[in-house]
Amino acid sequence: MNIAYSPCPNDTFVFHALVHGLIPNTPSFDVTYADIDKTNYWAANNEGPDIMKISFAALPWVLDDYRLVPCGGALGRGCGPLVLTAENTASPSDIAGKTVAVPSDRSTAYILFRLWTAQQVPGDIGSIRIMPFDEIMPAVQKGEVDAGLVIHEARFTYQTYGLHMLQDLGEWWEKDTGLPIPLGAIIVKRSSNVNVSELANWIRQSVQYAWDHPDVSREYVLQHAQEMSPDVADSHIDLYVNGFTKDLGRDGYGAIESLLGRAAKAGLVPHFDEGALK
Repeated sequence: MNIAYSPCPNDTFVFHALVHGLIPNTPSFDVTYADIDKTNYWAANNEGPDIMKISFAALPWVLDDYRLVPCGGALGRGCGPLVLTAENTASPSDIAGKTVAVPSDRSTAYILFRLWTAQQVPGDIGSIRIMPFDEIMPAVQKGEVDAGLVIHEARFTYQTYGLHMLQDLGEWWEKDTGLPIPLGAIIVKRSSNVNVSELANWIRQSVQYAWDHPDVSREYVLQHAQEMSPDVADSHIDLYVNGFTKDLGRDGYGAIESLLGRAAKAGLVPHFDEGALK
Protein backbone atom coordinates (compact mmCIF):
# COMPACT_ATOMS: atom_id res chain seq x y z
CA MET A 1 0.00 0.00 0.00
CA ASN A 2 1.12 3.57 -0.55
CA ILE A 3 0.63 6.34 1.97
CA ALA A 4 1.62 9.99 2.30
CA TYR A 5 1.93 11.95 5.51
CA SER A 6 4.06 14.80 6.77
CA PRO A 7 7.45 14.46 8.46
CA CYS A 8 5.98 16.19 11.52
CA PRO A 9 6.47 14.34 14.83
CA ASN A 10 2.79 13.59 15.36
CA ASP A 11 2.49 11.82 12.00
CA THR A 12 5.72 9.85 12.26
CA PHE A 13 4.83 8.89 15.84
CA VAL A 14 1.36 7.68 14.83
CA PHE A 15 2.40 5.70 11.75
CA HIS A 16 5.81 4.40 12.84
CA ALA A 17 4.60 0.98 13.98
CA LEU A 18 2.34 0.48 10.98
CA VAL A 19 4.90 1.32 8.30
CA HIS A 20 7.70 -0.57 10.05
CA GLY A 21 5.88 -3.89 10.15
CA LEU A 22 5.25 -3.86 13.90
CA ILE A 23 1.51 -4.45 13.58
CA PRO A 24 0.68 -8.12 12.88
CA ASN A 25 -0.97 -9.18 9.63
CA THR A 26 -0.54 -5.88 7.81
CA PRO A 27 0.83 -5.29 4.30
CA SER A 28 4.01 -3.38 3.58
CA PHE A 29 3.66 0.37 3.11
CA ASP A 30 5.46 2.65 0.69
CA VAL A 31 5.72 6.02 2.47
CA THR A 32 5.89 9.43 0.82
CA TYR A 33 6.73 12.30 3.16
CA ALA A 34 4.91 15.40 2.02
CA ASP A 35 3.75 18.60 3.66
CA ILE A 36 0.02 19.04 3.85
CA ASP A 37 -0.11 21.68 1.11
CA LYS A 38 1.23 19.07 -1.30
CA THR A 39 -1.18 16.34 -0.20
CA ASN A 40 -4.07 18.83 -0.36
CA TYR A 41 -3.07 19.54 -3.97
CA TRP A 42 -2.77 15.85 -4.83
CA ALA A 43 -6.17 15.09 -3.34
CA ALA A 44 -7.80 18.00 -5.17
CA ASN A 45 -6.51 16.51 -8.42
CA ASN A 46 -7.15 12.87 -7.43
CA GLU A 47 -3.41 12.22 -7.60
CA GLY A 48 -0.80 10.85 -5.23
CA PRO A 49 -0.91 7.82 -2.93
CA ASP A 50 -4.15 6.01 -2.13
CA ILE A 51 -3.91 6.96 1.56
CA MET A 52 -3.00 10.52 2.54
CA LYS A 53 -3.17 13.02 5.33
CA ILE A 54 -4.73 16.31 4.28
CA SER A 55 -6.20 19.31 6.02
CA PHE A 56 -9.81 18.98 7.12
CA ALA A 57 -10.29 22.32 5.38
CA ALA A 58 -9.58 20.61 2.05
CA LEU A 59 -12.08 17.81 2.65
CA PRO A 60 -15.16 19.42 1.04
CA TRP A 61 -13.31 19.64 -2.28
CA VAL A 62 -12.38 15.95 -2.36
CA LEU A 63 -15.22 13.95 -0.79
CA ASP A 64 -16.43 12.73 -4.19
CA ASP A 65 -13.12 10.93 -4.70
CA TYR A 66 -12.02 10.11 -1.15
CA ARG A 67 -13.39 8.64 2.06
CA LEU A 68 -12.55 9.93 5.52
CA VAL A 69 -10.82 7.41 7.79
CA PRO A 70 -12.23 7.66 11.34
CA CYS A 71 -8.81 7.76 13.02
CA GLY A 72 -5.15 8.66 12.51
CA GLY A 73 -5.73 12.37 12.04
CA ALA A 74 -5.23 15.38 14.25
CA LEU A 75 -7.95 17.03 16.31
CA GLY A 76 -7.60 18.49 19.72
CA ARG A 77 -7.99 21.15 22.32
CA GLY A 78 -5.39 23.72 23.22
CA CYS A 79 -3.68 23.21 19.86
CA GLY A 80 -5.09 25.99 17.74
CA PRO A 81 -3.28 28.34 15.38
CA LEU A 82 -2.10 31.70 16.68
CA VAL A 83 -2.37 35.23 15.33
CA LEU A 84 0.92 36.99 16.06
CA THR A 85 2.02 40.62 15.90
CA ALA A 86 5.29 42.43 16.48
CA GLU A 87 3.60 44.86 18.83
CA ASN A 88 1.90 43.89 22.05
CA THR A 89 -1.46 44.52 20.41
CA ALA A 90 -4.37 44.57 22.81
CA SER A 91 -7.33 44.44 20.44
CA PRO A 92 -8.30 42.54 17.27
CA SER A 93 -9.45 45.87 15.82
CA ASP A 94 -5.78 46.85 15.55
CA ILE A 95 -5.35 44.58 12.52
CA ALA A 96 -8.37 46.02 10.69
CA GLY A 97 -7.27 46.96 7.19
CA LYS A 98 -3.83 45.42 7.74
CA THR A 99 -1.82 42.77 5.86
CA VAL A 100 -1.70 39.30 7.40
CA ALA A 101 0.62 36.48 6.34
CA VAL A 102 -0.84 32.96 6.24
CA PRO A 103 0.75 29.63 5.27
CA SER A 104 -2.22 28.52 3.15
CA ASP A 105 -5.72 29.55 2.19
CA ARG A 106 -6.95 25.96 2.29
CA SER A 107 -6.31 25.00 5.89
CA THR A 108 -8.15 24.75 9.18
CA ALA A 109 -6.02 27.63 10.43
CA TYR A 110 -7.20 29.84 7.58
CA ILE A 111 -10.87 28.91 8.09
CA LEU A 112 -10.63 29.66 11.80
CA PHE A 113 -8.87 32.93 11.07
CA ARG A 114 -11.52 34.08 8.59
CA LEU A 115 -14.38 33.07 10.89
CA TRP A 116 -12.70 34.91 13.76
CA THR A 117 -12.01 38.09 11.77
CA ALA A 118 -15.61 38.16 10.55
CA GLN A 119 -16.74 38.09 14.17
CA GLN A 120 -14.02 40.09 15.90
CA VAL A 121 -12.30 42.50 13.48
CA PRO A 122 -14.47 45.50 12.55
CA GLY A 123 -14.30 46.10 8.81
CA ASP A 124 -12.13 42.99 8.41
CA ILE A 125 -8.42 42.87 7.61
CA GLY A 126 -6.90 44.52 4.56
CA SER A 127 -5.16 41.75 2.63
CA ILE A 128 -3.85 38.21 2.88
CA ARG A 129 -0.32 37.27 1.87
CA ILE A 130 0.41 33.56 1.47
CA MET A 131 3.99 32.62 2.27
CA PRO A 132 5.93 29.54 3.41
CA PHE A 133 5.26 28.70 7.02
CA ASP A 134 8.87 29.17 8.11
CA GLU A 135 8.99 32.70 6.66
CA ILE A 136 5.97 34.07 8.51
CA MET A 137 7.45 34.84 11.92
CA PRO A 138 10.56 36.52 10.45
CA ALA A 139 8.28 38.59 8.19
CA VAL A 140 6.22 39.77 11.16
CA GLN A 141 9.38 40.47 13.13
CA LYS A 142 10.82 42.60 10.30
CA GLY A 143 7.57 44.49 9.75
CA GLU A 144 7.06 43.11 6.23
CA VAL A 145 3.52 42.18 7.26
CA ASP A 146 1.37 43.46 10.11
CA ALA A 147 0.43 40.08 11.55
CA GLY A 148 0.98 36.39 10.93
CA LEU A 149 -1.08 33.23 11.25
CA VAL A 150 1.10 30.40 12.55
CA ILE A 151 0.63 26.72 13.33
CA HIS A 152 2.35 23.68 14.80
CA GLU A 153 5.63 24.21 16.64
CA ALA A 154 5.39 28.00 16.30
CA ARG A 155 3.20 27.78 19.40
CA PHE A 156 6.36 26.94 21.31
CA THR A 157 8.86 29.21 19.54
CA TYR A 158 7.20 32.53 18.62
CA GLN A 159 8.51 34.31 21.71
CA THR A 160 12.08 33.74 20.54
CA TYR A 161 11.25 36.14 17.68
CA GLY A 162 10.03 38.76 20.14
CA LEU A 163 6.47 38.38 18.86
CA HIS A 164 3.21 38.68 20.75
CA MET A 165 0.07 36.58 20.56
CA LEU A 166 -2.97 38.59 19.56
CA GLN A 167 -5.32 35.60 19.55
CA ASP A 168 -5.21 31.89 20.17
CA LEU A 169 -7.77 30.79 17.59
CA GLY A 170 -8.15 27.41 19.25
CA GLU A 171 -9.13 29.07 22.49
CA TRP A 172 -11.64 31.26 20.62
CA TRP A 173 -13.10 28.26 18.77
CA GLU A 174 -13.42 26.15 21.90
CA LYS A 175 -15.14 28.94 23.83
CA ASP A 176 -17.46 29.59 20.89
CA THR A 177 -18.39 25.96 20.20
CA GLY A 178 -17.17 23.77 23.04
CA LEU A 179 -15.66 21.48 20.40
CA PRO A 180 -12.11 20.40 19.52
CA ILE A 181 -10.33 21.75 16.45
CA PRO A 182 -10.19 19.50 13.37
CA LEU A 183 -6.74 19.88 11.83
CA GLY A 184 -5.54 16.90 9.78
CA ALA A 185 -7.62 14.12 8.21
CA ILE A 186 -6.64 10.71 6.89
CA ILE A 187 -8.35 9.95 3.58
CA VAL A 188 -8.49 6.98 1.20
CA LYS A 189 -9.24 7.00 -2.52
CA ARG A 190 -12.69 5.60 -3.21
CA SER A 191 -11.31 4.00 -6.37
CA SER A 192 -8.65 2.04 -4.44
CA ASN A 193 -8.92 -1.47 -3.06
CA VAL A 194 -8.19 -0.29 0.49
CA ASN A 195 -10.66 -1.59 3.07
CA VAL A 196 -11.29 1.46 5.27
CA SER A 197 -12.42 -0.53 8.31
CA GLU A 198 -9.34 -2.73 8.12
CA LEU A 199 -7.06 0.27 7.66
CA ALA A 200 -8.67 2.04 10.62
CA ASN A 201 -8.05 -1.01 12.78
CA TRP A 202 -4.38 -1.07 11.77
CA ILE A 203 -3.97 2.65 12.47
CA ARG A 204 -5.57 2.31 15.90
CA GLN A 205 -3.15 -0.49 16.73
CA SER A 206 -0.27 1.67 15.52
CA VAL A 207 -1.36 4.57 17.74
CA GLN A 208 -1.65 2.29 20.76
CA TYR A 209 1.75 0.76 20.04
CA ALA A 210 3.27 4.24 19.88
CA TRP A 211 1.78 5.14 23.24
CA ASP A 212 2.85 1.85 24.81
CA HIS A 213 6.40 1.98 23.39
CA PRO A 214 7.29 5.68 22.85
CA ASP A 215 11.04 5.04 22.78
CA VAL A 216 10.77 2.66 19.82
CA SER A 217 9.69 5.41 17.42
CA ARG A 218 11.96 8.12 18.82
CA GLU A 219 14.82 7.78 16.34
CA TYR A 220 12.39 7.74 13.41
CA VAL A 221 10.51 10.77 14.74
CA LEU A 222 13.64 12.85 15.28
CA GLN A 223 15.13 11.76 11.95
CA HIS A 224 12.24 13.48 10.18
CA ALA A 225 11.68 16.33 12.63
CA GLN A 226 13.51 18.94 10.54
CA GLU A 227 16.08 19.92 13.19
CA MET A 228 13.38 20.26 15.83
CA SER A 229 14.70 19.76 19.35
CA PRO A 230 13.62 16.57 21.15
CA ASP A 231 11.68 18.61 23.71
CA VAL A 232 9.73 20.47 21.03
CA ALA A 233 9.08 17.19 19.19
CA ASP A 234 7.71 15.68 22.40
CA SER A 235 5.49 18.73 22.98
CA HIS A 236 4.27 18.44 19.40
CA ILE A 237 3.29 14.80 19.92
CA ASP A 238 1.64 15.48 23.27
CA LEU A 239 -0.44 18.25 21.70
CA TYR A 240 -1.59 16.56 18.51
CA VAL A 241 -1.78 12.84 19.33
CA ASN A 242 -4.73 12.13 21.60
CA GLY A 243 -7.97 10.22 21.88
CA PHE A 244 -9.29 11.75 18.66
CA THR A 245 -6.29 10.27 16.84
CA LYS A 246 -7.45 6.81 17.85
CA ASP A 247 -11.12 7.46 17.16
CA LEU A 248 -12.96 10.56 15.95
CA GLY A 249 -16.02 9.74 18.03
CA ARG A 250 -19.11 11.90 18.38
CA ASP A 251 -17.25 15.06 19.38
CA GLY A 252 -14.75 14.63 16.56
CA TYR A 253 -17.41 14.29 13.89
CA GLY A 254 -19.37 17.12 15.51
CA ALA A 255 -16.33 19.38 15.33
CA ILE A 256 -15.75 18.56 11.66
CA GLU A 257 -19.38 19.20 10.76
CA SER A 258 -19.44 22.46 12.72
CA LEU A 259 -16.21 23.85 11.28
CA LEU A 260 -16.89 22.92 7.67
CA GLY A 261 -20.58 23.80 7.93
CA ARG A 262 -19.73 27.30 9.14
CA ALA A 263 -17.05 27.61 6.49
CA ALA A 264 -19.49 26.60 3.75
CA LYS A 265 -22.02 29.20 4.93
CA ALA A 266 -19.26 31.81 4.85
CA GLY A 267 -18.28 30.81 1.32
CA LEU A 268 -14.86 29.56 2.40
CA VAL A 269 -15.39 25.96 1.22
CA PRO A 270 -17.90 24.29 -1.12
CA HIS A 271 -21.16 23.01 0.31
CA PHE A 272 -21.00 19.26 0.92
CA ASP A 273 -23.10 16.31 2.02
CA GLU A 274 -22.38 15.68 5.71
CA GLY A 275 -23.36 12.06 5.18
CA ALA A 276 -20.26 11.64 3.03
CA LEU A 277 -18.08 12.13 6.11
CA LYS A 278 -18.99 8.69 7.47
